[in-house]
Amino acid sequence: MALRYRITKRTNSIKNKEEQYILQAVNTGTIDLDTLSESISNECTLHEVDVKAVLMALGKKLDYYLSNGKIVDLGDVGKFKMGFNGIAAATPKALSVKRNIKKFHINYQPSVKMKRKLKAGITTYKEGSRSV
Repeated sequence: MALRYRITKRTNSIKNKEEQYILQAVNTGTIDLDTLSESISNECTLHEVDVKAVLMALGKKLDYYLSNGKIVDLGDVGKFKMGFNGIAAATPKALSVKRNIKKFHINYQPSVKMKRKLKAGITTYKEGSRSV
């Protein structure tokens, strides 16, 4: 398995509008719930329908617990928590949820096992090349 990348030209909007080149990760598709359920069921004794039911329930429980301010720790997968982007105000009284919170998001923190894998490096190959 390897991660695909491409070379992309960007204009640096902060520094003199210089053109620069970056390496950009390229996604190779999306795995949906059915495919994931089938793949997991092929590696264990659970039927695909049972795996799908558990994954669907996981999604609902993630929503529930994250919306209630909990950190959800999924072991080797990592941790998820809710966060938001906001704007500062001059005084605490000037803060309001409607004016100062701009966007909600979910933070993901990889597990120690996943961090070690990332630190060790992932095999990559250039988009369009045949060698992986």
